[in-house]
Amino acid sequence: MDDPQETYWYNTRTGEVEDGPQSLSKDRIGPFASREEASRAPQVVEERAREWAAEDAREDR
Repeated sequence: MDDPQETYWYNTRTGEVEDGPQSLSKDRIGPFASREEASRAPQVVEERAREWAAEDAREDR
């Protein structure tokens, strides 16, 4: 992923996958190596948030 134009980004505003960084950085998640990976961005974010919350809960005990 050395070339930013050969990456894929998930646009959180439109729900579209972008080839290379096209939108404002505040509206995108990435970079991803494939279009398929980028299309799963919302699920990945949700999974990671659950994992972090569980980790925080364990640390608070």
